[in-house]
Amino acid sequence: MKRVFTALVTVLLGAALVFGIASFLHVSNLQNAPVVAEVRGTAQTAQGVLPHAFIALSTYPDSLAGEHGPSGGSHPDWVSYGPSTDISLPAHSLVTMTITQYDSGEVLNNPYFAKVAGTVATPGDGTADGQMLLDGRPVSQVSPEHIGHTFTIHELSSPSQDNLFVNVPLPAVSDDAMPDSGYTKTPHVITFSFITGSAGKYVWNCEYPCGDGTYRKFGDVMGARSFMSGTVTVA
Repeated sequence: MKRVFTALVTVLLGAALVFGIASFLHVSNLQNAPVVAEVRGTAQTAQGVLPHAFIALSTYPDSLAGEHGPSGGSHPDWVSYGPSTDISLPAHSLVTMTITQYDSGEVLNNPYFAKVAGTVATPGDGTADGQMLLDGRPVSQVSPEHIGHTFTIHELSSPSQDNLFVNVPLPAVSDDAMPDSGYTKTPHVITFSFITGSAGKYVWNCEYPCGDGTYRKFGDVMGARSFMSGTVTVA
């Protein structure tokens, strides 16, 4: 009986361990599921007629609305993009991205990132190359004194990939519009477009130092996955 009991306990512990690992992987996969751009027809561009894809992200003053779950994960007070920091884009397409910016901010340490770069004109919205729509107005740059975040795609150093660099500054929500709890009712809405090349892997990050006091405010959240940086998969 003792051997049977021991064997039964061993089996149950093994099953519990397998279930725990499977549950963890399942939750991890849910949290890291990429935002996939949706192709809606075609658009005329300087490179000819291309598939036109659309994708949306948001920036939040905490992690409660991102990919970290309703409790905000281990750092609910950290700023975060959402619903995910991994995005998937179609190759050889015009991509129009909309970012809703709910966070406040301060001064950029590098004013270069207050300028729009890598974008192209979006058919029908009045923008030109190197511009974005800020709350409906075409602009090519914003004040580096009032930046909430940036969305900056960097190409990886690989001769097998097409070049891809996009920088879009996201102006800060004014302090008087930031509520004590929840999110502002008057976020900034930024829309911009860029063209993807062949399939490849890229990275993006925020260039506004919104971390703690270490490394010139590039510590904590700025160095952690799935908050202020992520991947771009072109496929």
